[in-house]
Amino acid sequence: MLEGNPRFGIPRQTVPSGDLVSAVEGSLAEFLNGQISALSCVDPALGRFAGTTRDLVLAGGKRLRPTFAYWGWRGVVGPREPVEPVLPALAALELMHTFALVHDDVMDGSATRRGRPTAHRIFAGQHSDAGRLGDPERFGTTSAILVGDLCLVWADQLMARAALCTATLFAARAGYDRMRAEAIAGQYLDVLGEAAPGTWSLDRALLVARHKTASYTVQRPLQFGLTLAGPAEADVAAIDEAYNRYGLAVGEAFQLCDDLLGVYGDPVVTGKPAGDDLRTGKPTALLMLAHQLADPAQQAELARDSAETVDRRAEVIAETGAVAQVEALIQRRVAEGVEAIAGAPIHPEARAALTDLAVTATHRPT
Repeated sequence: MLEGNPRFGIPRQTVPSGDLVSAVEGSLAEFLNGQISALSCVDPALGRFAGTTRDLVLAGGKRLRPTFAYWGWRGVVGPREPVEPVLPALAALELMHTFALVHDDVMDGSATRRGRPTAHRIFAGQHSDAGRLGDPERFGTTSAILVGDLCLVWADQLMARAALCTATLFAARAGYDRMRAEAIAGQYLDVLGEAAPGTWSLDRALLVARHKTASYTVQRPLQFGLTLAGPAEADVAAIDEAYNRYGLAVGEAFQLCDDLLGVYGDPVVTGKPAGDDLRTGKPTALLMLAHQLADPAQQAELARDSAETVDRRAEVIAETGAVAQVEALIQRRVAEGVEAIAGAPIHPEARAALTDLAVTATHRPT
């Protein structure tokens, strides 16, 4: 067990060999429990609020963003460098991710996430159970927005605990800020697309995928990990370009896979209701392709908008051939990503891990 570094505030966290997810979650749990204690001292209600936030952060997920950042870092420093100094920065990406998920669920009006009630539903239920005045739904939405805001602040605080020199931390923070701005920009375009689907196109849907998902899931976390490595003898420019190409390709493939799961995924497996994208009219790449390929009769069925027609619209989308084309796009982008790192000057262990991740992150069961 590492004792930690009081100067930098490294969490007392053992990193099991080959178990990054456990290390990240342990770092998060230790940090969050400290935040809960601090807020509980102000008011017990704040402690309960922070506790619910902690539960949302630790409620599962594959921890892909810290994983990509970790291998981006390992690609430069090699297999022997201890991870503890950068672990807080890796874990901070999960807090940013929770911020994005909670706000996204509010905007989409989603009922479940990871097989559990979403934040706004949890707080609405707490409001009703306590017999408080006012509208439970409004209270739930307001509280969930605050949860997302708090996670974003906590992410900054946790990242500052990384035991890195000031110059490296500043450089990493610049990349992290860019990642946040791009994710928010992509989310706005996503919301705009739902409000004006007639102006959307396949190219614009892919633009949303690049900013909303590829950027902050794969591309920027990889480059964030590269920056965490600090000054290095490696060809940093070549590695950065390889990570950029890999991240865009695999990140887009990840979002295209998510588009398929949003229509055809099993809620027991995905943790989210199937058909939500069709109910909201989200102009995903899948739906844009279906409109391009549909004959007049299929176009008419796709245009019907009611709860009763969701299942039929899903069938029509498949009948147009759009599903097969999206699957082909996923395969092509995975191949592009693997090719991008094939000759990159990174450590072989990282290349093998990223090659495996390109496949496993984009071939999720339905």
